Amino acid sequence: MNETDDFAAGNQHAPDAPAAADATTAVSLRRRTIVQVAAGASLLQVASPFIITARAADAVKIGLDNPLTGTYAAVGKNELAGCQLALEQINAKGGILGRPVELLVEDSTSGDAGTAVQKARKLIERDKVNFLLGNVNSALALAMAQVSNEKGVLHVVPGGHTDAVTGTSCHWNVFRVCNTTQMEANAVTPALIRDAGKKWYYITPDYAFGHTLQSGLEKACAKAGGTKVGADLTPLGTTDFSAYLIKAQAAKPDVIVFLTQGDDMINALKQAVQFGLDKRFHLAGGQQELEALEGLPPEARIGTWVFEWYWNQPGVPHVAEFVAAIKKKTGRVPTARTWMGFVSTWTCALAANGAKSLEAVKMAKALQGMKLPPEVALMPDGAFFRAGQNQLIPNLYVGHAQSQGSAPDDLFKVTQVVKGIDAAGTLEESGCKMTWPA
Repeated sequence: MNETDDFAAGNQHAPDAPAAADATTAVSLRRRTIVQVAAGASLLQVASPFIITARAADAVKIGLDNPLTGTYAAVGKNELAGCQLALEQINAKGGILGRPVELLVEDSTSGDAGTAVQKARKLIERDKVNFLLGNVNSALALAMAQVSNEKGVLHVVPGGHTDAVTGTSCHWNVFRVCNTTQMEANAVTPALIRDAGKKWYYITPDYAFGHTLQSGLEKACAKAGGTKVGADLTPLGTTDFSAYLIKAQAAKPDVIVFLTQGDDMINALKQAVQFGLDKRFHLAGGQQELEALEGLPPEARIGTWVFEWYWNQPGVPHVAEFVAAIKKKTGRVPTARTWMGFVSTWTCALAANGAKSLEAVKMAKALQGMKLPPEVALMPDGAFFRAGQNQLIPNLYVGHAQSQGSAPDDLFKVTQVVKGIDAAGTLEESGCKMTWPA
């Protein structure tokens, strides 16, 4: 981090200047204290987020530019936990190309594209990372992709869903682990139509992710004979959803479709149940996350949704071991976000070791069509990066939220596992027209 870099610089004093050396030592000790205090404070919030393994001159560097504060802090921290576990496993298996790997972490914040871009440039230009990871926020992921493409750095997006990342704005160097919004829409729409009805009202976050998820659901719903009876765009960080809920109620839909995420999802669903809307309408949506369900009271854990990965998968090889490793590390079960961070970090190692190189073009070529090993994919049908689009094609988990399951943190009942290739559409439909460097 910045303080660490300053501390390193402070130790580079001239040996023939004793007075300067004493002064520099004092400054360095003060800086060391700052680093230790900062690290201690961060440990209270999330398991070892900024603790980096001992630096080696030839270490391979992975830079994570993701939210650790704001609306998406919880999901960002869980992606970080997945990255850390993958890093430990990669180093235990000999690192990348026989070199140790370290993780450098920057807080992008939850919604400031300028900050995310600044941190991406810092990681690439000053810290000289070999790989860039991020972002949870789709708009920030798109902005970061412009930087990584300009600099020619392999970039893996763990959790920014808007279609354009691997669609109309695709780049040869940018790969994505989470689903596209159209994949989620295609996976969940049949269950929503069947279980709830055809008249939908949307409550949508006003940025790239929300726009494309609503568009995808409208498209899938219309194809199944459904209609939109209304919609509202809500600012990121909204705390009072009452005006939107009153409008939704007046439209008399079959389904109120919640597309908000993070703290916004918690606030919206909690208030909807407080207003008694769950007694009159089906409250549901596209993407749902364990982080949000954990933050809700039991009576608000309702509705039909799609999960991108779920921890309770009896009989699927390696899942139990992954769950145990994360619980040992964090004290809680992994979420889909934990899995996304884990897969993203392993993708860096698979790319480099597959290409036998750290040259970005060679690594990107090695990932074309690559199938993840079972111990990384952690799902029934595996997962692969679709060539020509750089989009991971995994399973999707459709089902309904539940107040209590087989364990206190079993808050989602999977009723159908949808094959990613069935939800993804064709490469041509994605809109990606990828160009490669000469």
